[in-house]
Amino acid sequence: MGAERSRVLCLSAYEAASHRLWRERLGRGLPDYHWQALALPARHFRWRIRGNPLSWYDAPELQQAPDLVLATSMVDLAVVRGLNRGIAAAPTVVYFHENQFAYPEQHERVASNEPKVVNLYTALAADQVLFNSEWNRRSFLEGARELLRRMPDRKPETAVATIEARSRVVPVPIPDERFTALQRDWPAVPHLLWNHRWEYDKGPERLLALLRALRGRGQPFRLSLVGEGFRQAPEAFAHIREEFAGELVNLGYMESREAYDRLLEEADMVLSTALHDFQGLAVQEAMAAGCVPIVPDRLAYPEYVPADFRYPSREAPELEGQAAAERLMAVLVEPRPGPETLMPERYRRTRVIPEYRQLFESLLGG
Repeated sequence: MGAERSRVLCLSAYEAASHRLWRERLGRGLPDYHWQALALPARHFRWRIRGNPLSWYDAPELQQAPDLVLATSMVDLAVVRGLNRGIAAAPTVVYFHENQFAYPEQHERVASNEPKVVNLYTALAADQVLFNSEWNRRSFLEGARELLRRMPDRKPETAVATIEARSRVVPVPIPDERFTALQRDWPAVPHLLWNHRWEYDKGPERLLALLRALRGRGQPFRLSLVGEGFRQAPEAFAHIREEFAGELVNLGYMESREAYDRLLEEADMVLSTALHDFQGLAVQEAMAAGCVPIVPDRLAYPEYVPADFRYPSREAPELEGQAAAERLMAVLVEPRPGPETLMPERYRRTRVIPEYRQLFESLLGG
């Protein structure tokens, strides 16, 4: 008989689509582990980030002893380990898809330190702390230092340094089959793709300003505006639907992965106007399929998008939209860059999965 497979218990306290994608790709990439998962829906944020130990209090998976616990940053790992002795002794890895220190606050919400403190406790409770980008790691460490600096007294001197020593960057992998880019020329009317969640932190008002700036400069284009939507979407999307109905090719969430992959291969440019994007997987997958990126010079984008395809960040959406339009039009007058210029090779599954395996095996003692 073969050796028994190591059991990995994955805890995902706010299972957004990108979190589920990451978990599923790890499972497919590391099939020699026995995977179990506890996942909570991505809604009721305040309750999820504080209440996940209670939501899982009676879960039988937590009464057993896994070989390794892999938790997302929304998990209150310190409390989960304290309430469930079955997993208390297991080595733990926490994965930060994002961090609450760098997440932009909505104006209508009252800022709270509580989600940030949960992030801090969770990182301290883990044996290894993984981030999907250096921007994510750096903004977490800087934010944690600033939070503790503002506290009145009895502040730990070594907490952030301890987390930093345990931290490393291992991105969400992109399947090798997504790398389909071929050399091609610019068409007369470029097809622009904006493929992000329909929420305020993805900068929809900046996208609206960009599209208006392109129209004002006489630049023709076609537009696919796709991504995960929610019950309440920012007003900018309604304005885009009304003002650019003649340019729209695709609108809304695409249920078919095959249709979405075809769109990635057909589009000419992938746009980002994000205020919050810790890896930028949607942009990376579009780049792997041949889209030329036009992204802001902030967040994680400088880690993999060359400077010629980044536009300056501006505080005012209108000014940033103008800067983005100027960059986009400047790229269009040059020969279309080949796949070798923009391929995000660092993120290929065959390159990234061995990093996860090495980390897991080091914790498992193998």
